[in-house]
Amino acid sequence: MPDMESRNDRRSRTEFVPISKTERERETALREHFANFWGTASGEPREVYDAFISASPLTDNVLLEAVDEGGVRGWWVRPERTEPGQAILFLHGGGYVLGSAQAYRGFVSQIVSRTQIPALVVDYPLAPESTLPAGPKAALAAWQWLAAHRFERMAIVGDSAGGGLTLVTLSELIKQPLGPTPVAGVVFSPWADLTFSGGSMTDPAVVDPLISHEYLQDCARKYLGAVNASDPLASPLFGDLRGLPPLLIQVGTDERLLDDSRQYADRATRAGVSVEFEIWEGMHHVFQLDVAHLESSRAALDRSARFLRNAFDHHCSPRCVRAGRSTGKGLVS
Repeated sequence: MPDMESRNDRRSRTEFVPISKTERERETALREHFANFWGTASGEPREVYDAFISASPLTDNVLLEAVDEGGVRGWWVRPERTEPGQAILFLHGGGYVLGSAQAYRGFVSQIVSRTQIPALVVDYPLAPESTLPAGPKAALAAWQWLAAHRFERMAIVGDSAGGGLTLVTLSELIKQPLGPTPVAGVVFSPWADLTFSGGSMTDPAVVDPLISHEYLQDCARKYLGAVNASDPLASPLFGDLRGLPPLLIQVGTDERLLDDSRQYADRATRAGVSVEFEIWEGMHHVFQLDVAHLESSRAALDRSARFLRNAFDHHCSPRCVRAGRSTGKGLVS
C-alpha cells in the first residue's frame, strides 16, 4: 500500500490512505460484481443479505461454537490458542433490520486470526419486530454475560449499524459499568447519526455503490420506534463521549456514512478520547469485508488487528493488578 498522509491532533490521528491504479481497477471490478449480485438477487431480504455477507471467507485456523445461554445468542469464533480472559464482542451491521451472527462468522474469523483473540458475535433484536432500546440492551447483556464468564479484558468491534451500536454500547458502559472497562473500540463505517446531518448523506459527488440515503431513512424509521433520532441511544454522535477507550475508526471516501465517521472522530477527539481515524481513498461501505478481492481490505484489517493487540497488551486486567499487589512489584506496561 502507498504511504499514508497523516495529521496528528493531541492524542488522536487522522490518516488518508491512497490506493494504487491496480487497486482502483480491482475496486471497479468488485463494484460490477455488487451491481450484478443485487440486481439479480431474489428471495427474502434477510437471507439475501446473509448470503452477501457470508462471501467473506472463513479462515482455516479458527474454531466455531454456537451460543444460546442466558438470553445471549450468537457464535464464538476462537483461535486455536489464546490467552485466558480476553475477548472481543462483535456487533454486526445490516441497518438494524438485517444481518446475523452466523453470516458474519467468516468476516469475524479474519479479525480473530489476525489478533489471536476470541470473538463472540451476537444476534440482537432486529427492526421492525423490535425497536429501540432493544439493540443496546442486548449488547449490554452480552457484555455482562462475558464478564460473568470471567473475561476481564474486552473490546467491542462493529460494522455499519453494528458500528453505531458499538459506539452506543461503549458510552453506556462508561455511564453504568457492567463488569470490566472496555480496552478499545473498533468501528468500520459506523452509522453514528440517525438525524442525517452529515453532508455526505446527500452529496452528489459521493458515489456509494451499496447503500443509499433513502435506504438508511427507511431503516431509521423502522428502528427508532418512539425514540427521537437525536437520542444518544440512536445516534451516538450526540452522546457524552468523555471517558471512552481508545478508538479506531475506518471509513471509505465513497460512502454515504463518510461524514458520520468524520463528525464522530472530531467530537470524540474534542472530548479527550484517543482516536485513530482512517479515510481510505476510493473504498466503499465496509470494504473490510472483501478480503478475497482487495489489498485495501486486508491492509485495513491488519491495521485494526495491530490496534486491538496493542490495546489488549497494554491493558492490565484486575487479575494482574491483584498479582502486582501481592508480589509488591507493581505493574509493568
